[in-house]
Amino acid sequence: MRQIPFHKPYITENEINKVVDTIRFGWLTMGPETIEFEKAFNKYIGSKYSVAVNSCTAALHLALKSINLQAGDEVIIPTMTFASSGEVVCYFGAKPVLVDVEKNTHNIDISKIEKIITSKTKAIIPVHYGGQPCDMDEIMEIAKKYNLYVIEDAAHSLPAYYKGKKIGTIGDITCFSFYATKTLTTGEGGMVTTKNSEWAEKIKILRLHGISKDAWKRYSKEGSWYYEITDLGYKYNMTDVQAALGISQLKKVERMWKMRQEIARKYNNTFGSLPEITIPFIKSNRTTAWHLYVIKLNGGALKIDRNRFIEELGKRGINTSVHFIPLHRHPFYRKKICSKSENFPNADWIYERIISLPIYPGMKKNEVETVIEAVKNTIKKFKR
Repeated sequence: MRQIPFHKPYITENEINKVVDTIRFGWLTMGPETIEFEKAFNKYIGSKYSVAVNSCTAALHLALKSINLQAGDEVIIPTMTFASSGEVVCYFGAKPVLVDVEKNTHNIDISKIEKIITSKTKAIIPVHYGGQPCDMDEIMEIAKKYNLYVIEDAAHSLPAYYKGKKIGTIGDITCFSFYATKTLTTGEGGMVTTKNSEWAEKIKILRLHGISKDAWKRYSKEGSWYYEITDLGYKYNMTDVQAALGISQLKKVERMWKMRQEIARKYNNTFGSLPEITIPFIKSNRTTAWHLYVIKLNGGALKIDRNRFIEELGKRGINTSVHFIPLHRHPFYRKKICSKSENFPNADWIYERIISLPIYPGMKKNEVETVIEAVKNTIKKFKR
């Protein structure tokens, strides 16, 4: 049986040639290609500063470092997110304060934010679930009211728009992911965007051991062997091999986005009329990146649960995923912050029903149809 993967990166000869050229040039770690990628990304997003790092996790960590997060501080994050959003807060000895999400968008529930703000709250990390922007006007207003920082987790959101503004230009700092499954990939990688020059310079230094600016040039003819460690830093730099891939991917990011939009349209046209499932809800004043296409099974309409539904799709050659297991359900966070499911009814309700279907550029029409037929046939077989 032919298998349809959950995701497959859209790599063409352009990317391959660009990477090979970089390897042949002989400079593999952070250098001129990384700088070129930062400039190109900055121009595309429309941000003032962009700094490339080796993952979105690193981006989030350095973002919190740049706002001087301290032990004992609190950071508000939605429970419906990946490990990175919470763990980076714990790196500082600070406390991630989890909040429930909206049932329809799976984004942070803004009506719950103010209720959990304390004198220790330092920042809010809204996560743009699946690529759809959160309610950023309201979040920014709350942050201003309580003198908090907003660090956007935009791992899913390239490109995405909120009321005409591109994600990457709204919050204090925005963090993107270029992981293998993302809408733009460098294999592993990430980017920080910000309007604040001081933060940008600090992140540039922190990403490479706290060594003074342009440390990579010390091995080139315009550089010097001398360097200074000005801060306690990390090994978070991007490599030129990764950046070369990113440069080529960025040139076609709009085309890849349109491909995902077309797949989402086909899914919506079919699944939207099936009472057994609910399709993604996108608010009218924003545009999603369609990084994920997440359906929800409608409770009593089927004889099987979500886990069995996934197994049935697997038997039909369809690979799927679940985004996410809410943080409050994991042993570490139950112990760390004494999280209780009764505080997150929406996230628990969502988690028990969601399935992420394949949606990626280069997915063939017959593959999309195969996914559609597999979902329909599974529903037909197990409907009540």
